[in-house]
Amino acid sequence: MFLLTLLLIGAVLFFLARKGKIGPPPWAAGGNRIGPLSPEFEARKLLATRFANGEIASDEFLERAAALNWTPGVDHHPQNGKKSKS
Repeated sequence: MFLLTLLLIGAVLFFLARKGKIGPPPWAAGGNRIGPLSPEFEARKLLATRFANGEIASDEFLERAAALNWTPGVDHHPQNGKKSKS
């Protein structure tokens, strides 16, 4: 009976993972961070990627970086809720 219960729990977790309802645990995401990245960091990353791919010009890149209150070349993304030492 115990084995059947474990199989049922395993099956439920498997199907939830396949449907995208649950994901890997936070520590399995890689790197030194725990938890999701901040929306600001994701926006900076997307902006830098678009500039690197040539989708936007340098003046537009700098204008949008200023709107994000970000100085390109300086990484201000906190690790584990702490500010980085720069």
